[in-house]
Amino acid sequence: MKKLLAFASMITVAVALSGTASAQTMGIVVKVGGSPWFNAMDLGIQRKAAELGVTAEMIGPVSPDPALQVQAIEDLIAKNVDVIGIVPNDQSALEPVLKKAMDAGIKVVAHEGPGLTNVDWDFELASAQGFGEAHAKLFSETVKEPGKYAVFVGSLTVPLHNAWADAAIEWLKTNRPDLQLVGERYGVAENVDDSRSTGKPDDAANPDLRGILAFGSQGPIGAARAVEERRMTGKVAVLGPFSPGQGAKLVHQGVLTGGYMWNPAQAGEVFVEIGKMLADGKTIEAGMDIPGLGVAQPEGHNIVTDNLIELNKNTVDELADMGL
Repeated sequence: MKKLLAFASMITVAVALSGTASAQTMGIVVKVGGSPWFNAMDLGIQRKAAELGVTAEMIGPVSPDPALQVQAIEDLIAKNVDVIGIVPNDQSALEPVLKKAMDAGIKVVAHEGPGLTNVDWDFELASAQGFGEAHAKLFSETVKEPGKYAVFVGSLTVPLHNAWADAAIEWLKTNRPDLQLVGERYGVAENVDDSRSTGKPDDAANPDLRGILAFGSQGPIGAARAVEERRMTGKVAVLGPFSPGQGAKLVHQGVLTGGYMWNPAQAGEVFVEIGKMLADGKTIEAGMDIPGLGVAQPEGHNIVTDNLIELNKNTVDELADMGL
C-alpha cells in the first residue's frame, strides 16, 4: 500500500510539474503606460488570456523612450517567457533585442511595426496607406478653404505613425495642393502636454492655419485643447485617432473634428490569440480566420486587415461606453 501511495504521489507531482512547464507566458511591451488607448489594450489582453488559459502581462514604460522598451524586452528574455509582443517606438533600436529574443526561442509578435525584421508576425487592423488617406480625405472634406496644416506623430522614429503621415501628406499634395504643410512633422503625439503646447496656433506666423492632423493617441487631445484655449474652434480643425472616452467631450464641443481608429482592446486580444497559436506550434496560412483579426492574407510576415472605426459625434459616445 505504501509503495502504491508513493507511486500515486509521484504521478501527482509529475502532472503538476508538467502543467507548470506547459503553462504559456506572454509579455507585451507597448509604447507608453497609463494612456487610455493602452489601458483598453490591456483589458483585451487580460480578457483573451483568461479565455485561452495563458498568463499574459502588458508592460507600459513611463515614457515613450525606446531604451525603456529595450530594457523591458531584456527583462522578458531573462524571464524566459514563451511570447513577446511589441508596439514599437523605434524600429531600429529594437531589432537587436528582438533578434536576441528569437535566438532564445521566444516567439515575437508585433503590432504597428510592419517594417520590423526580427518578428514572427506583425498584425495590423488597418493598412498604413489606407489609414493615412482616410484621415486626409476627412480633412479635405472638413477644410474647404486654402491654407496650411500641421502634422503630429508619436515620435519621428515610430514607423507606423510616420507611414500614416506620409500617406496623408502625399494624398493632400495630389488632391488638395491648396493646402500646404507647415514645416516638418512634430514628434509630440504620445503626450497631451507636448501636443497642446505645439498645437497652439501662432496667429502671427501662420494666420491661415486650417488644421492639425495628429497621428498618436494623445496628439488629437492635446491639439484640440490648444485650439480651444486659443478660441479657434471652427477655424482650426483637429483630426486623428484617439480614445473615444478621452475625446468625446471635445468632439461634442466641435473642437475635435474626429478621425478613425481600430479597437485597441481588439488588438490586445489578437496579440494573445496569435501568441498562443505560435506557442502551440501552429502555422499561420493564407485564408486562416484568426479571431479578432479576420481572414489572414499574409504578405511576408505581415498580416493586414481592414477594421477601421470612424470617430464622430454619432459614434463616439457608444464607443466610449464600450470602455474605449
